[in-house]
Amino acid sequence: MKKNHLNILWTNDNPLTAEHMVMMYAENAMLREWWDSVTVIIWGATSKLVAENKLIQESIKRVSDTGVHFSACVACAHALGTLEAIDALGLELIGWGQPLTDLIKSEEHLITV
Repeated sequence: MKKNHLNILWTNDNPLTAEHMVMMYAENAMLREWWDSVTVIIWGATSKLVAENKLIQESIKRVSDTGVHFSACVACAHALGTLEAIDALGLELIGWGQPLTDLIKSEEHLITV
């Protein structure tokens, strides 16, 4: 268990929410050292947003460069037809069902957007 690690479960496919909450907070969390590490979990409709929106893809690259880790749900990507696009971005693709369950049951920090 990582006590100073933040997980952001990103399920909202609104580009404004992506830029002005998820990316803004994750990036500043690393730059300002609010957290030792941050993982953004791409889940559900967000998979389509990431696969199709070039500005969001550029934001992910910029925020990744600060040390934020992005990981996408492989089942969601498969179901939404975004698997190849997410993979081409170099993002981690894993089955998030059990890891998310474990995370929720643990004392790790989780924001859901």
